[in-house]
Amino acid sequence: APFVPNGLRITEKLRIETHPAYLAGAVEIQDEGSQLACLAAAAKPGELVIDLCAGAGGKTLALAAAMANRGQLIACDTDRDRLSRLPPRAARAGADMIETRLLNPNREMEALADLTQTADLVLIDAPCSGTGTWRRNPEARWRLTPDRLQALTILQARLLDIGAGLVKPGGRLVYVVCSLLPEEGSGHFDRFYQRNPGFRPTAFQLPTMTVSAPSAMLTPRQHNCDGFFIAVSSFV
Repeated sequence: APFVPNGLRITEKLRIETHPAYLAGAVEIQDEGSQLACLAAAAKPGELVIDLCAGAGGKTLALAAAMANRGQLIACDTDRDRLSRLPPRAARAGADMIETRLLNPNREMEALADLTQTADLVLIDAPCSGTGTWRRNPEARWRLTPDRLQALTILQARLLDIGAGLVKPGGRLVYVVCSLLPEEGSGHFDRFYQRNPGFRPTAFQLPTMTVSAPSAMLTPRQHNCDGFFIAVSSFV
């Protein structure tokens, strides 16, 4: 892959689910943009890491690899079906330090109260419009309405505040959306810092970036991957 050091881009047809490397847990299928988002998270061995919107666990597994299977990695989601796909994937990858937690929508902190201000890293791969995937799913554009976008931005802001409450002093919060819309990305952060004055923008640098900055935008045209907005903040 052009940007990530451990990514492979295969052009020929391949049944990856039958390949020995896949069966041995050595590889997973993931867009390069998602891999770059995990590079920005910079998870380290021995850390306590929370993947707040883990889904089926693609980014969770990338975080586990970065942590060399050392530390504590808690994968959370409100979707029972999606989250249930993670344990078999984690077992195949040998990532036995992953704990899953099913959250109740609008009552997430009931299941997370013991983690208040404990995390070295919280990754929020928030539900979003998915405009960054429209190259692969062009029909999705017809499902996005102003009301739907407003509901998503309200949810994203609430998830940012939940995540902020889980970060310990000196820890970091990484926010990711697969969207190219400023309402879902950079538009959140002036208000986030007003609501959470202990957080500061934190510069990072990806192979796609010429200089360090506290946020980055990946686009299909520039980077040949899904579109992503990525931002990093630290609790000081």
